[in-house]
Amino acid sequence: MNEIIENTEAIYDGRIVKLALHTVRLPDGQLARREVITHPGAVAVVALDDQGCVLLVRQFRSAARQTMLEIPAGTLYPGEDPLTCAIRELREETGYRPQRIEPMGGIHAAPGYTTEYIHLFYATDLEAAPLRPDADEFLEVTRLPLAAALALIDDGGITDSKTSVGLLRVARRQSHTSI
Repeated sequence: MNEIIENTEAIYDGRIVKLALHTVRLPDGQLARREVITHPGAVAVVALDDQGCVLLVRQFRSAARQTMLEIPAGTLYPGEDPLTCAIRELREETGYRPQRIEPMGGIHAAPGYTTEYIHLFYATDLEAAPLRPDADEFLEVTRLPLAAALALIDDGGITDSKTSVGLLRVARRQSHTSI
């Protein structure tokens, strides 16, 4: 089932992503081409306040051409520890620092064409500790009861995969059952 990369042609080298065209040898010996976006990885945080509300951010996403409701997230700096990045991103995007934060595994964003892996975290015991958001980020923080956020997944109000997976993992942890 393994594919062997025979050749790589660099197509684009951007600030965050790189695009390459790989020529691969398939298990049956045939050659095929694969377009691959290399991404440094990211983090995403499900943060619950003392009232059981999840902190979400509403922002316009250019690729989707719409405003989306998501859990706070951000790209890893080269060599950065995911936990450090998660705390920074939560502070930048919501203005809160967690007193408790734990990893919840992660997800491959779209393994058919990108290397991006998103580390998921669960944060609680929040305290105000704002950091300035990135200059190109325009966000609106929204608090919703966890049950209402879960209902938005079912209703199509939340379509972002990292948000859906993160919220469902937290719900499963809270109910101690598999969802």
